Amino acid sequence: MKKIKIFYSILLAVILTALLCIPVYAKTVAVNYNSYDKFAANIQKNELNDLSDLKLYPGGMPFGVRILSKGLCVIGFSEKDGINDSPAYHSGVRIGDIITKINDKEIVTIEDFTKLINENGNQPAKLTFERGSSTMEITFTPIYHKEDNSYKAGLWLKDSTSGIGTVTFVNPENGIFGGLGHGICEASTGDLVPLSKGIVMDVCINGVKKGVVGTAGELQGSFNLKKIGSLIKNTKSGVFGVLSDKRLSYPEGPLPIAKKEEVKEGDAYIWCTLSDGVPHKYAIRISNIDTSCSSVKNFRVKVVDPLLISKTGGIVQGMSGSPIIQNGKLIGAVTHVLINDPTSGYGIFIENMLSQIDTLAS
Repeated sequence: MKKIKIFYSILLAVILTALLCIPVYAKTVAVNYNSYDKFAANIQKNELNDLSDLKLYPGGMPFGVRILSKGLCVIGFSEKDGINDSPAYHSGVRIGDIITKINDKEIVTIEDFTKLINENGNQPAKLTFERGSSTMEITFTPIYHKEDNSYKAGLWLKDSTSGIGTVTFVNPENGIFGGLGHGICEASTGDLVPLSKGIVMDVCINGVKKGVVGTAGELQGSFNLKKIGSLIKNTKSGVFGVLSDKRLSYPEGPLPIAKKEEVKEGDAYIWCTLSDGVPHKYAIRISNIDTSCSSVKNFRVKVVDPLLISKTGGIVQGMSGSPIIQNGKLIGAVTHVLINDPTSGYGIFIENMLSQIDTLAS
């Protein structure tokens, strides 16, 4: 009897501790998001004309991201005997459309979609979807499949995207970070993945596929189960969010940021992490600077570091976002590799990255 009382006392203590922790966690998340909005508002207010006091830690560490998109992306259609038999397709749905509602009920996951289609049965269903900046509606009748006793729209759908990139910068005051230097896009359309919720995960790089002429290399890694932050914005010039893990170590800094007019042709270096798990400095050269360009290809990057070339062949997938430093300032990030020359690629101005940070309300 005494042992039973002790057991229940311990159990009660654990439950009370968990309940007490819940509001603390919620408060922490709210503070982080408020910090992001304040940082974004400051960037917008100054319009990057007077940010001489802003200093950022360069990153160089890898991160994993899982994006839950707003709605479901159409990536294909069902076929029977080699012929498209999707009733949704024949009613007007196309690859790249983002399905948001069925019969005016919002959907987030593929499970939501399947459940609502089966509840609808063989009756006409209204499908709401986005195509570019337009919202469209069609009506179709699901088809019945005897094999699994269910109704189908004949669509191949995707509700999330995951991948590996490199952190470009972290604000030391609030953990706000930017990475990739370009957006996360749908492979089939090239459009930005509409962000509903994004989780930043710890990642372990366990190998490198070297880049060769004609084929891009890549960093090969695996996600750990540890969440280290939240993704807030997916933009054409990078992804942005808040890192909650305070134990991250930075290779140097914090450093001032460079205006695009300060970037010069010549020597610079990047920070990136390979399979040893630690950011290392590698030499590069900058050329072909275009200060009028607002895209993610603002200047050419040439890897000249023999060690990096021997390990990766130059620039590989997963290195996007690697911070570039020149003359003691953070000038931008690596964004792309040239397929016909793995030692060469492109970079984006840090100024152009920061210009894409906006508030949650915008």
